Amino acid sequence: MHRLEEILQQQYDTVAVLSQQEDKTVRRLRHKSLGTDLVCRSFPGTGEVYRTLLGVEHKGLPRVLEAICRQDRCLVLEEFVDGIPVSCVLEGGLYTVSGAGQIIRSLCDALSVLHSLGIVHRDIKPEHLLVEPDGNVRLIDFDAARLYKPLQAGDTTMLGTVPYAAPEQFGVAQTDSRADIFAVGVLLNVMLTGVHPSVTLARGRAGKIIEKCVRIRPEQRYATAAALKRAVDRL
Repeated sequence: MHRLEEILQQQYDTVAVLSQQEDKTVRRLRHKSLGTDLVCRSFPGTGEVYRTLLGVEHKGLPRVLEAICRQDRCLVLEEFVDGIPVSCVLEGGLYTVSGAGQIIRSLCDALSVLHSLGIVHRDIKPEHLLVEPDGNVRLIDFDAARLYKPLQAGDTTMLGTVPYAAPEQFGVAQTDSRADIFAVGVLLNVMLTGVHPSVTLARGRAGKIIEKCVRIRPEQRYATAAALKRAVDRL
């Protein structure tokens, strides 16, 4: 890892610190001669999610270019996505049903890829969805994500953004892909109403879809992202 950090210092400039915490840093780097950007993450842990994503290419996910973990610390390089967060769009108003549906369908496609790899994102929210200039939607930031482990009783670390997190993320059960389904339901409601579904539920068919997504018991939600997408297709 030290050699890679040395190469980055020689060939790249830091143009922005995207996130700075006590033990984690996310920076936007720019190549000194080529002018291309990438994201560099430095954090403690095994980095198993980022290592699982190495080589995975999907239009709804950023490409993970490198993930080196030694002595319980990781350095990850990933594609920089030049897009506008859904949270910024919401600052100017709400989405139409058709506009929200388009984004949710794209999100479901990305989640289908993650879930097929055993990855649970656990932090789906407007800030982590970027809309690119061509309209493509990307789900970013896997720092709270984990790999589902069939024989494990519960999550080792409770992470997530409270309004969007499924109840099981703060209990004794292990989260699976249905925790992401819960978050997508909250997201869709916020896009349509501006508030959590516990405050005001969206009207019509969208409201029925959201209501199923955010049920307390995971087995009562949509079983897969593909099933949720099929429901949203009928909005």
